[in-house]
Amino acid sequence: MKLTVDCDLTAELSILQNAELQQHSSLAYLLSKAKITSVAAPLEALICEQYGLLAAPDYAIAAIAANADGLDVSEGYWLRADPVHLVLQRDCFSLGEPIPLMVEPEHAMGLVAILNQHFSQDGLTFLIGKSGAWYLHSNTDAQIKTTLPCLAAGKNVHQFMPQGEQASKWLAVLNEVQMLLHEHPVNTAREGNGVAVNSVWLSGGGRLPIIVALNNHANLLIASSAFYQGLAKLTNTPYLAFPENLDDIFQYAEDSAAHIRLQVPQLNNFDSLCIKPLITALKNKKINQLILNLGFYEKSLIVEITPFDLYKFWRRTKPLGHYLT
Repeated sequence: MKLTVDCDLTAELSILQNAELQQHSSLAYLLSKAKITSVAAPLEALICEQYGLLAAPDYAIAAIAANADGLDVSEGYWLRADPVHLVLQRDCFSLGEPIPLMVEPEHAMGLVAILNQHFSQDGLTFLIGKSGAWYLHSNTDAQIKTTLPCLAAGKNVHQFMPQGEQASKWLAVLNEVQMLLHEHPVNTAREGNGVAVNSVWLSGGGRLPIIVALNNHANLLIASSAFYQGLAKLTNTPYLAFPENLDDIFQYAEDSAAHIRLQVPQLNNFDSLCIKPLITALKNKKINQLILNLGFYEKSLIVEITPFDLYKFWRRTKPLGHYLT
């Protein structure tokens, strides 16, 4: 069985924040045995490229996700509108994490309602998918280039604002969004047990694309994301929700030629719950080829390994930072 695993290792899982992923971790061991290719692109962009999607100027992530998230995307232009918190610094605002913020359904509906009340006359509609993700539908093409949130996380947002022919219009929209959200009763209620939703982050704009037949594509896609479910729908690939136990994925491999693509959600114990079982499966030859696509903000690692590679005893483990420089 061939297994492709996608995982976005954010700040909670990175080398700087999590000692579990240091030099003596299972991940460091696996990397020491593998062929590694470093790509100067965030994970979402890498996945889009692997699916044959082109940035024009954005990857149409929003429309793909919304198409599987209970929304009708047959018309119009779609953007993700992630609820976020902009952190006031000395002389700028930075984009706080997590992105998007977790917002209770009743709070989300209240915030979206006030936005729609204001922007409906402008041909803009904010919607919430079944997954809880926020989207923005425009009757006309936005004519802007946006930035994926992982590229702007923790940084001055000024240089990551929408750019392009209609940038000034969309900057005005964002300013109005921030004014509407300021001191909204929902944010007042969140002050006690959460950070305020004081803006939205626009990204992944476009209309629903058409994907032609892919070579060597997965026979099964397992994930916990509307975007991946949308990719499965777009490519007519069977889709299953992420299992409670990683070992369960092997029951879906009908023969050694099966190719499964697995999107692993953010796990605080990623090393023990994900990497160790994968190493065991390689040793037992349940996996003939393993490909890991690991995202680290603006950079991704493509890790390729086979059972034979585990016997390369002369390769010493190195700190994870070695692969990110």
